[in-house]
Amino acid sequence: MTEIVYLDNASTAFPKPAEVHDFMYEFYRNYGVNPGRGAHELAFKAGEVVAETRKTLCDFFGGDEPTRLCFTYNVSDALNMIIHGILEPGDHVVTSRLEHNSVLRPLYHREQDFGLETTYVPFDGAGFVDPDDFKKALKPNTKLVLLIHGSNVLGTIQPVREVGAICREANVPLAVDAAQTAGIVPVSAAADHIDIVAFTGHKSLMGPTGIGGLYVASDVAIRPSRHGGTGIASEVRAHLDEYPHRLECGTLNLIGVAGLLAAQRWIASQGMENLYRHEMALWRRLRDGLAEIDGVALYAAADEGRHLPVLSCNVDGFDPFAAGERLNAEYKVACRAGVHCAPLTHEDLGTLSRGGTIRFAAGPFNTEEDIDKAVEAVRAVAASAA
Repeated sequence: MTEIVYLDNASTAFPKPAEVHDFMYEFYRNYGVNPGRGAHELAFKAGEVVAETRKTLCDFFGGDEPTRLCFTYNVSDALNMIIHGILEPGDHVVTSRLEHNSVLRPLYHREQDFGLETTYVPFDGAGFVDPDDFKKALKPNTKLVLLIHGSNVLGTIQPVREVGAICREANVPLAVDAAQTAGIVPVSAAADHIDIVAFTGHKSLMGPTGIGGLYVASDVAIRPSRHGGTGIASEVRAHLDEYPHRLECGTLNLIGVAGLLAAQRWIASQGMENLYRHEMALWRRLRDGLAEIDGVALYAAADEGRHLPVLSCNVDGFDPFAAGERLNAEYKVACRAGVHCAPLTHEDLGTLSRGGTIRFAAGPFNTEEDIDKAVEAVRAVAASAA
């Protein structure tokens, strides 16, 4: 395990900080009960950790009401809640061609089943959307704008603040998919004019898999799409309207919530800006190294000022999967090959027909040595095609 150069952090951050593993183990070992369901000390303690995590994440995302920080399974779950809980038949939604299938697929099903009208804003050659395109796309029946904050294919950070200002002026809610950005660059509902922030715990937030959530501004309503137990007001037949119960039902993923709290403490101890600076230094080293190799094509890697430590490339003579398998089997370099659940992005890049790209993503525990090994591995693979 230790000899593998892991550069698939955009899929999930690995390894996690030891502090996260340790806290999850000790907390669950001692307080792994149902929070808010029992009138006993163990349930109270579990509930305190849930409440602290809500408040910590609410503050982290620039929110003002912790009860409107709702936990989900992951960001896909959160985005489904947003889409199915806001949009109705005949509505119009604006999104981009950079989106993940967590947005594209639920929108497709709303289109097919309920006649939803969708506008897909393009991105330019550098990998960025133009806020003016969102303004032009708005219609009288536009009920939602959905935008990915950081592309999981290109790593480009989108101008959500500018789009948010446009949406605020038009009185249309903006929902942001912060799967790739949360934990590595600031995401603020207040500063960026975001009405709903959707996030997952297992990427740059450095938490475990199986936990995510969304923050919902106080003037936005999402219809609940699931109903069940909340632990309070059990005599009421209807699911509760108040947050967070409105969007949560059944027993929470308590150990996942605890992991998010420990991860938030770890990020605070390291400094998010320091983590970003370290990972982007590795990204630049990787980009510059790969750019020197004949037969390697890089995508949207020029504007490092608005970028995540995510880099997509292709090697002449290989489809992405073949190159990725060679990198793994022969050089112990772990990366991601394929379409990355973002088919429209690859369609516009011209890479869909060849099976997508190879994607590298540095994390907080990667080193310059890791990057150099990856560059030399790609160099060897590219040379073998000559």
